[in-house]
Amino acid sequence: MTLTFAERPARNQPRGLLVLHHGRGSDEHDLIGLAPMLDPEEHLHVVAPRAPLSLPGSPGYHWYRVPRVGYPDPDSFRTSTRELAAFHDELWERTGVGPEQTVRGGFSMGTVMSYALGLDGDRPAPAGILALSGFVPTVEGWQPSLQDRQDTRVLIAHGRGDGVIPVTFARRARELLQQAGLAVDYRESDAGHHVDPGDIPRALAWLETTLAND
Repeated sequence: MTLTFAERPARNQPRGLLVLHHGRGSDEHDLIGLAPMLDPEEHLHVVAPRAPLSLPGSPGYHWYRVPRVGYPDPDSFRTSTRELAAFHDELWERTGVGPEQTVRGGFSMGTVMSYALGLDGDRPAPAGILALSGFVPTVEGWQPSLQDRQDTRVLIAHGRGDGVIPVTFARRARELLQQAGLAVDYRESDAGHHVDPGDIPRALAWLETTLAND
């Protein structure tokens, strides 16, 4: 595989694939711990890749450089999206689970990457995007492709107390996606910049619906 990763396989034949992308300064072990909470019956193959970028003086791993919130550095963003796209291609081939049964999810910077791959017109549309405390990026040379994502479901969760990525970014994402006709499950809480435990049961139910067998 092109990126280092952690994984929690399904108990039997997987019903779907859940790929969780960590936030800034973390690694692949950060979100893999959500697997038993988001999929307690072990119906899904859960994978958490490590971002490819290390920054001097900054701990952990990063998906892109941050000149300012909402606007990823174009060069590092493009490099990481290419590597992450290759990782997803290899993952689909290895597991036998395709994009139509895949949810891309993440926290903070990892949500940005989930949007970046999930809304890229050159990439297959996933079943869903699980967007925790993130934003749809604004990057020169990249635009979200929405008219060909009508079957992609999106869950957005964000805290009004988030001092790192303001909740206004989540509201903009909701407006953008809903106006394009995508099904958006949206919730704000009083949380800061972290995964709100109150969103876990909701995300679990949303995943079961999104990745239900036809």
